[in-house]
Amino acid sequence: MTRYRPQLTNAHVDLTREVEVTDERGRVSLISIPAERPLTVYVDKRELVTLMTLGGAPEALTLGYLRNQRFIRQLEDVVSVQVDWDVEAVAVTTRNGIDDIEARTAKRVVTTGCGQGSVFGGLMDDVAAIRLSPDAKLKQSVLIRIVDTIRTQQSIYKQAGSVHGCALFTSEGELLYFVEDVGRHNAVDAIAGRMWLDGMAGDDKIFYTTGRLTSEMVIKGGQMGIPFLLSRSGTTQMGHMVAEQLGMALLARCSGKHFLLLTGKERLVFEPELFDGTLKVA
Repeated sequence: MTRYRPQLTNAHVDLTREVEVTDERGRVSLISIPAERPLTVYVDKRELVTLMTLGGAPEALTLGYLRNQRFIRQLEDVVSVQVDWDVEAVAVTTRNGIDDIEARTAKRVVTTGCGQGSVFGGLMDDVAAIRLSPDAKLKQSVLIRIVDTIRTQQSIYKQAGSVHGCALFTSEGELLYFVEDVGRHNAVDAIAGRMWLDGMAGDDKIFYTTGRLTSEMVIKGGQMGIPFLLSRSGTTQMGHMVAEQLGMALLARCSGKHFLLLTGKERLVFEPELFDGTLKVA
């Protein structure tokens, strides 16, 4: 059976640009910086929001944003997603429109962090309905493998800095998606969009971000069905609270073999033999 996919553009744009800089000795050189640009989202000809993005995966970003903001529940409700960088806009056409869009966009919460994400409606509205797989476990050796994969991943950050990266892994630590953007909100939405297009469930997946695990990031991870959120940074009090409520494993300060497990201790399989040399990471 062929999986449904809406009509999509495949819009390309340069992700970095060169600028001239002068150092402390007066020497002039060229460096690469991220090419941040606006992308205004129109749904059925109605302007919804403007996202600041690198533009690496604009169609997936748009779909993931609409999914994570709970505007659209089923991919089949989307007819097309058309990106036009000449006018810095994306036009989304739906089959039946968005119910109560006036009321749902009346209240907007600007969230913390790089790029300042936005959440429409009550931030906690759907948390109580989220159910994560109770049986999902994460081996300590897989966690270490994931951190090492991120360390060696070719990235815009290494070339130009000033971006956040997010990644999705299998339960065995295989990299599925890696997305960078000016804000972690955009990167997680782009991964959500790709999962949606590929019909991929999150119930045994592991999500990694270079940014903080705020309440919005935790809620989005929960909506994607992902029971494990990893970060090389930390978390916020509200992010911690939501993760506890969801039964999600939250791991911060992930670097090398080090991590801080904040919630979901029952989901992590500790392997002390990793530290006595009897078990090697694949």
